[in-house]
Amino acid sequence: MSVPEQQQTEGAGSTGSTGRLYGVGLGPGDPALMTVRAVQIIGEADVVAYHSARHGRSIARSIAAQYIRADHIEEALVYPVTTETTDHPGGYRGALDEFYAEAAARLAVHLDAGRTVAVLAEGDPLFYGSYQHMHKRLADRYDTEVIPGVTSVSAAAARLGTPLVEAEEVLTILPGTLPEEELTARLAATDSAVVMKLGRTFPAVRRAFEASGRLSEARYVERATMAGERTGDLADTDADSVPYFAVAVLPSRIDAPRPSPAAGRDTGEVVVVGTGPAGPLWLTPETRGALAAADDLVGYTTYLDRVPVRPGQQRHGSDNKVESERAEFALDLARRGRRVAVVSGGDPGVFAMATAVLEVASQDAYTDIAVRVLPGVTAANAAAARAGAPLGHDYATISLSDRLKPWEVIAERLRAAATADLVMALYNPGSRSRTWQVGKARDLLLEHRSPDTPVVLGRDVGGPAESVRTVRLADLDPAEVDMRTILIVGSSQTRRVRRGDGQQIVWTPRRYPED
Repeated sequence: MSVPEQQQTEGAGSTGSTGRLYGVGLGPGDPALMTVRAVQIIGEADVVAYHSARHGRSIARSIAAQYIRADHIEEALVYPVTTETTDHPGGYRGALDEFYAEAAARLAVHLDAGRTVAVLAEGDPLFYGSYQHMHKRLADRYDTEVIPGVTSVSAAAARLGTPLVEAEEVLTILPGTLPEEELTARLAATDSAVVMKLGRTFPAVRRAFEASGRLSEARYVERATMAGERTGDLADTDADSVPYFAVAVLPSRIDAPRPSPAAGRDTGEVVVVGTGPAGPLWLTPETRGALAAADDLVGYTTYLDRVPVRPGQQRHGSDNKVESERAEFALDLARRGRRVAVVSGGDPGVFAMATAVLEVASQDAYTDIAVRVLPGVTAANAAAARAGAPLGHDYATISLSDRLKPWEVIAERLRAAATADLVMALYNPGSRSRTWQVGKARDLLLEHRSPDTPVVLGRDVGGPAESVRTVRLADLDPAEVDMRTILIVGSSQTRRVRRGDGQQIVWTPRRYPED
């Protein structure tokens, strides 16, 4: 076979018996932002394929138009549906899956004939791109290369002229098609974000920004680098004017301008947040957002150390025994227009800082300052989850610390809970200066509970020194209990079971016997 005959069979850009597949990223819209490699591959390809809606116009083709030759074989992959409904028996997803299979089969004919196929993709081929559906169906059968492109995320940040992420900030990319509550949670928890696929999703996306407290930071970019480009504040954008090719951007918070009293914020606010029993895995999205948005962090130094250091934030650590002073300091900062997060361990409303802050905030001097309390995972729930479900029925939460109430009151409450046959979560059981309370509590409970009653000892749950054990009430040793330990004492119904895999679980039935 002569060389010309071989080229006719295999395709001018092919180097073997089958052709080569390329996914070609074209960048965000401006042809000048196409890479040299993308231009090269289009020029060498035998077949140029591109997706389009049923109107036949392809944005991808328009970007690359100047590089498409008259002798290129063009394959227009026309979607059967975009956002409208369909009578396909498999629904919208079924219609698209069938389309992708048919489109891949069309490209496979060219590849089997030895032709090189370049599938054009706006932005980057593997970033929310249509090309990826061809890639998944063909890349395991044919020699394939993906040519990366500039994404709309990078283009939007460039057109806004503002940093997207800096230092240790986290960038979250979100599709606007997510449920509104999910969007809200993720926007509250992240540093920076880009929300894609706007258009008809814009009203819900805007509500999510507002509900997460991030609307004032959000920017809007439409058709970045393309004709008709528009930028502005998301809050000022008319929902009826938003196309699909638009994104919402939360830029970097580092060195970003923050609201000041002159901008309408005469006073700040205090948000009391719970960090859970240990590190970042136990934070809620709402708490993450409040910590990131704060100008000042106030708290016991041990708990402040759990919070990442952020440029521009002031951290005010103190000893664990100055709750009222700490609360007053936080409220004074807020009175000067600062956004203050008071950091508490566990849940701030369970033997923690929420009460201390609200007690001071109830004084006349501070009643005009906004105070919010955000929940956290408390130690009892964390330890119970590790052990199984010992809090599966009614339970009482009691602190064994006699620093703020006399031991006689504690003993009376222990007797009442024991007499009522409640499971008990015992906080603050012991410390270096309080060594006898656990023994006293054990002896008192043995007057009402069986010696075999399960007792869960959860120490440093979620932390590096985590230990969760279950002992009999009669065998509870005060020497094994310290301030970092929580005790869960079972009721008469609590079960301790060793499963077939060797795991021991403790659980309290939901149904209590009628007798």
